[in-house]
Amino acid sequence: MANEEDDPIIQEIDVFLARSLLEKLYLFQYPIRPASMTYDDVTHLSAKIKPKQQKVELEMAIDTLNPNYCRSKGEQIALNVDGTCTDETSTYSSKLMDKQTFCSSQAASNVSRYAAAVYKKGELHLTPLHGILQLRPSFTYLDKADAKHREREAANEGGDSSQDEAEDDVKQITVRFSRPETEQARQRRVQSYEFLQKRQAEEHWVHLHYYGLKDSRSEHERQYLFSQGHGLAENTELIKSPSEYLMMLMPPSVEEENEKPVAPSNVLSMAQLRTLPLADQIKILMKNVKVMPFSNLLGLLGSGTDPTAVLRCVQQVALLVQGNWVVKSDVLYPKDTSSPHSGVPAEVLCRGRDFVMWKFTQDRWVVRKEVAAVTKLCPEDVKDFLEHMSVARINKGWEFMLPYDEDFVKKHPDIVQRQQMLWMGIQAKLEKVYNLLKEHLTPKKQEAQSAHPLLVSGEQRVNMAKAKVKQNFGQLEKEFQRQKAEMKSSDGSARPDVANVRIKEEPVSLEEPMDTSAHEGLNNGLVNGLHPAQGPLDPVNGHLPGGCIDRVAQELKAFVSSTFKKQFVLTLSELKRLFNLHLASLPPGHTLFSGISDKMLQDMVLDTGCKQILVPFPPQTAASPDELKVYALWEAGDTYDQHRQVLLEIFSKNYRVRRNVIQSQLSQECGEDLNKQEVDRVLKVSFCSLW
Repeated sequence: MANEEDDPIIQEIDVFLARSLLEKLYLFQYPIRPASMTYDDVTHLSAKIKPKQQKVELEMAIDTLNPNYCRSKGEQIALNVDGTCTDETSTYSSKLMDKQTFCSSQAASNVSRYAAAVYKKGELHLTPLHGILQLRPSFTYLDKADAKHREREAANEGGDSSQDEAEDDVKQITVRFSRPETEQARQRRVQSYEFLQKRQAEEHWVHLHYYGLKDSRSEHERQYLFSQGHGLAENTELIKSPSEYLMMLMPPSVEEENEKPVAPSNVLSMAQLRTLPLADQIKILMKNVKVMPFSNLLGLLGSGTDPTAVLRCVQQVALLVQGNWVVKSDVLYPKDTSSPHSGVPAEVLCRGRDFVMWKFTQDRWVVRKEVAAVTKLCPEDVKDFLEHMSVARINKGWEFMLPYDEDFVKKHPDIVQRQQMLWMGIQAKLEKVYNLLKEHLTPKKQEAQSAHPLLVSGEQRVNMAKAKVKQNFGQLEKEFQRQKAEMKSSDGSARPDVANVRIKEEPVSLEEPMDTSAHEGLNNGLVNGLHPAQGPLDPVNGHLPGGCIDRVAQELKAFVSSTFKKQFVLTLSELKRLFNLHLASLPPGHTLFSGISDKMLQDMVLDTGCKQILVPFPPQTAASPDELKVYALWEAGDTYDQHRQVLLEIFSKNYRVRRNVIQSQLSQECGEDLNKQEVDRVLKVSFCSLW
């Protein structure tokens, strides 16, 4: 109450709503101009509008006599645009930039809250605005100047030779036939920026006539800004109850919902999805996901959904493959559609995709070339089929993307049997269409069907190995006694003191076997460096027979020596890779197949005259421990021994060194003035395998 007394009402003004210019009144916002050039001084030469786009273009004369106008600049612009000649196509006929074009852009998308107001004799008259347009200078004349410049350059370079002109006229023409446009491609084209720009350019300009501020026609039109009748009947919008007036000031959030970004037509939120019938929900989910276990499908449908109803609906849009549901081909490729790649009709695509699905019911692996050879479809279509339900594996083929769902198969044998009958019918159709051979129809072993990748931890592997060794402990002991007897009879002078040999009861070797998991593809069937079920030199409880140790050491030393003579610097990781390649080239039963540990390999490297270089790698490096262990041959007996030793000393202090530092250090230590080429040669010879 105190605030109302301090702020009394001084005057009450009647408000009227004018309707005469409804949906016709626009507000133009002009750019700021110098104070000496008011809009009264500017003459509008022409105006035109595109009503649908609400786009306006005005051409306004510039006062060239104004002291703020730079005449030399205006002449230069006119010369650049029109050149020296003057004709009807010239932009500036007076050889002076005497006009400026302004193009409009919408300042606000929603102008329903704006109105033009006129106050007269204690009355306020409001007229709603239909649009607010900002006028900005258009610089299309610069494009004309560039075009003129390019034309002059082309004319100068063209020459006067008629033979050249004749040769330029001869052009090769390539004829292409357009593919039939699908509905999806048409929608993408209609929504593209290029298509929208073309639509806007096709709308014709409507030329307008401009009337000045003091013109009689302008004065007449301004009278329409006032309400034509002051009767209450014409202004019922302004006579509202307090609740209605409050509703007008604060309308419900319908407008806010309309302003929210509209999602693509093929995208539904989970809230929108759950408002649809169950069958439609399952169809949309399967069409988007394409392959899904039944448990995941139930989780997406929400709690409380009847599994029986879900099973009944999912069989209408999907087929069972390896215990998982895969969407049917006719759902992805409806009738009267075609391939976006080759234009093949939907019926042919469905048959090809059904063949891929049927192949996955027989095996977890499918070869792309085999599918293409049978279906006779283009590679892009075949790739689409395979990407729907499988994952590419290098040098193996395409593997079904989900593991075999044994739980579903055990819980629902009736569904599985019904799906098998459906697949028998599909197989019969495919035999007739593709004339399938016997090799295509022969199913793989059941183990191959139900096999799925298992993740076994290191502890589980150790336990499995212990159990296996305990089972074979008696056989191993007999084998050891037999080998001991053979050594006594064949090598009496060099036989070891077997009286002190004791068979360890612990089945695991004290030395950790060398990790060769990163190079499994190079072992040719090796398991931890051993050919399975081969090799007379099997270790017993982690120890080699006495006469074999020397031979293994000699072979290993020969390999290490020859390797470091070829590549003077190696990491442990690279050395292990080369050792696996060497093992793969040896015949079965070779002495090196007895098992070489990391420690044995590193000890042999140090015994052959190599040294470990402690390179100070940064602590945040992503390299593995084997990659951080660097070994180098200290003396190779060649002319670069001294240079190599200096380099190794440098890199033992820093893992990254500039070339000029290396060059100066080599020159200082070796007493030679080495140039850049010689330094590069030393680096290449010394570190060709590492750097």
